[in-house]
Amino acid sequence: MKKLSILGLILFLGILVACSDNSDQSNGEDGETASSPESESTDEGNAGSITFEDGVGEMTIDGVPKKVVVLEWTYIEHLLPLGVEPVGVADLEGYNKWVNVGEPLSDSVTDVGTRSEPNFEAISRLDPDLIIGAKYRHESFKDQLESIAPTALFAPYSEKGAEDQYQHLLNEFNTLGKIFNKEEKAKQYIKQMEETFKEQGERIQEAGYENLNAVVAQAFTSQNTPTMRLFTNNSVIAGVLDKMNATNAVKTDEPEIYGFISTNVEALQNYQDSHFFYLVQNDDPIFDNLADNPAWTNLNFVEKDHTYKLPGDMGTFAGPLSAERFSKEIANALLEK
Repeated sequence: MKKLSILGLILFLGILVACSDNSDQSNGEDGETASSPESESTDEGNAGSITFEDGVGEMTIDGVPKKVVVLEWTYIEHLLPLGVEPVGVADLEGYNKWVNVGEPLSDSVTDVGTRSEPNFEAISRLDPDLIIGAKYRHESFKDQLESIAPTALFAPYSEKGAEDQYQHLLNEFNTLGKIFNKEEKAKQYIKQMEETFKEQGERIQEAGYENLNAVVAQAFTSQNTPTMRLFTNNSVIAGVLDKMNATNAVKTDEPEIYGFISTNVEALQNYQDSHFFYLVQNDDPIFDNLADNPAWTNLNFVEKDHTYKLPGDMGTFAGPLSAERFSKEIANALLEK
């Protein structure tokens, strides 16, 4: 009887140990492995697959990418606030010259050709886990990119995105937060960014611009003709102005796919009671050439000195860093006049 009792006790203890092991490893009725709180809160904790929507459709990648190549400048801006630096960037020199936001990219970042014609060999040598591009630029050779690494192509200039480009920017930023297991960091940055918009709006309202009506233009000379790209009410620019309690004056019946209309100086008479903000490159003589043009000099905002030059190295088709900078530059331009 003693032998039987001892044997029974050993079997009972074995069952308890087995149950304890199973309860530690099981996440529920499906028996999936549970993540510890530590692994859920860290950036490297997601070792499983990630499914998300890009501009082409649904795609799945394995684990959190550690090495990413970016072929469109917009998405460099999306990554930097998440604490992610690409290993390769298309047209690195152009990015450093024309998109002056955030911390400069480190010397270790490799140039991988132009945005429209990336260098596949240079990309392959970097052995990336993920390539990020834009559908409108890179879809025609997606198969070649996919042969190197999984490739996500976003669609900033799609019909869906054109309805509200500011909201589309937020959606893409949150998607990248998901891809890199930085969802909470993305939410925190959006909160910080929109707080900046609010603060800059309060600055201009306290300065007397309570009902600011703004026209924002990219101005340049094309074939010796002054040309204006006016940002429309569906653009990221308009979205930022709205968050600042200001109004974008350029409205269209249908959303403009790129968020702007191209027009001439004569068309500015439709907005001459607004404040006119413009981006122009320092070597472009467009406004020198307009100095004696009555179509320009007779506009109300010119006569009242309600024109404001913004920095030419500020992205207007870019990401969250440029959006935040834009709000500050608008406020500074008004208050420093």
